[in-house]
Amino acid sequence: MRVADLIKKKGSTVTTLPATATVAELLETLDDAKIGAVVVLDGEDVAGIVSERDVVHHLRGGRDQSAALSDLMTTDVKTCTLEDDLTHLATTMTQGRFRHLPVVQDGRLEGIISIGDVVKARLDALEAERDHLESYLRQ
Repeated sequence: MRVADLIKKKGSTVTTLPATATVAELLETLDDAKIGAVVVLDGEDVAGIVSERDVVHHLRGGRDQSAALSDLMTTDVKTCTLEDDLTHLATTMTQGRFRHLPVVQDGRLEGIISIGDVVKARLDALEAERDHLESYLRQ
């Protein structure tokens, strides 16, 4: 399965914030949207990503919630494209120890993929394959 197939299924909505947003705004956004990461934009471009882990690390360091996201975001953002294969992404995400990948195509943010999305897609594919095999065996 390709990223494009998954995005078509789950939708392309991405929660974003500007780099000037505060940690307090980020926490509110994460909680309201019930998500684990936010893509940070500079205009239309991906400038970074901030996850729950980044916030924990930031707050544990004694810093306050008024800090800008630019102070804690990951700027070396790993991304994927619509053509990428989900099996490859699972390996990339596991080896890189990150749970969210923005989907960028021709410089444009097209969606975001979580490791949970990848696992669910794989489980769905395995269930469909099992159902197909059971149906075949009953014939």
